[in-house]
This record gives sequence, structure tokens and C-alpha cells, in this order.
Amino acid sequence: MTLNEKFRTMMAPRGFLSRQGKTMKQPLATALGVGILGGIATALFLQVGTLLIWAAFVAWASYFAVGGDNAAIKLNIGSNTFGVFVAWLVGLLILANPFAGLATPIWAGGLVLISVVLYIMASKIPLFSSVPAVTLGYATTFAYLGQTPDAFTYKAMLSPSFSNALVVVTVSMFIGTLFATASAKLSTLFAAEEPAS
Repeated sequence: MTLNEKFRTMMAPRGFLSRQGKTMKQPLATALGVGILGGIATALFLQVGTLLIWAAFVAWASYFAVGGDNAAIKLNIGSNTFGVFVAWLVGLLILANPFAGLATPIWAGGLVLISVVLYIMASKIPLFSSVPAVTLGYATTFAYLGQTPDAFTYKAMLSPSFSNALVVVTVSMFIGTLFATASAKLSTLFAAEEPAS
């Protein structure tokens, strides 16, 4: 079964449009469900100001990539969070380079090599079994650390605040998964088929 077939199957339950004897094609239903909730999420995230809407959208896409159903909620949150944690830990180790003569890019590259091997090996654990979702959490964390002034410092990375990548990326991705779940359910309502008589 292709991802598109899986997505269509997931969206099959009956909804409010069928009561009126109307149906909506799946691409339009999905576009409206994701678009409406994407707009709401963007407005809320920008209003709050400390959360990362782009990290939420990464988790949103990740949710659909891991199945887009109820089982995907736990898997996506677990795998994204594990990826964030591993990247945050690697970031701290990069800052702690104990080898004075070793260039930071070489040290960082070695740490990434080791961490990627370890998180892929950890995919035997069911909660971390989606390597793509772990990778998206990992990459999103390094994107935040690399693009945000003063984020890649001990002060920020060890603070119990939203300046800490571990906190802000995890919370943003968690909320993104919740919005993804809601958008899947809304799309289901829009695409519901009329019950057979």
C-alpha cells in the first residue's frame, strides 16, 4: 500500500458532509483541513512568540509520514523528542571539546557520526522506531542551534527556559503533532463519503 493509499484509507470514516449527501475529493479535503489548522497554528505561534512554527510544521509532516493515524501520535512524539534530545546532547558535547588541538568541525563530525549510528540502533525500541521522525527532531534541533543567535551556548542550552533548544524544539514539535492530528480528523470530516443505503 502506497503512502497515498494509506492516507486515503485513514481518511475514510463518515462525517458531517455525508449528512447533506455531498462528498469532497481527498486532496481538497486534506488541503482545507491542513490549511485551516495551519493558519490557526501560525497565528497562535506568532502571538506567543517563543515557539517555533517551522518546527511545528516539521513535526506535522513527520506525523503524516509515520502513518497519520492514532498510533502515529505516540510514535511521532516519541521519535521526534528522542531526536531532539540526542541533538541537544551532541550540541553540549561539541561545546565541551576536550581536545585542544582538534578542530571543532572534526570533533562535531565525529560526534554526529556516533550519534546517528546510536539513534538508528535505538530504533529497536518501539517508541523510537521511526528513524525518519528521529532524524527530523535531530535536524530541527541543529537548525535552531545554528540559526538562533546565542542559542549554541552553555548558558542557553542549560537554562530551564524557551531559549534552551531541548525545551523550545520539543514543545514546538509536540504541539505540531497535536495540530497534525487535528488536521487529519478535520480532513476526514471534509472527505467523508455518503453511507451506502
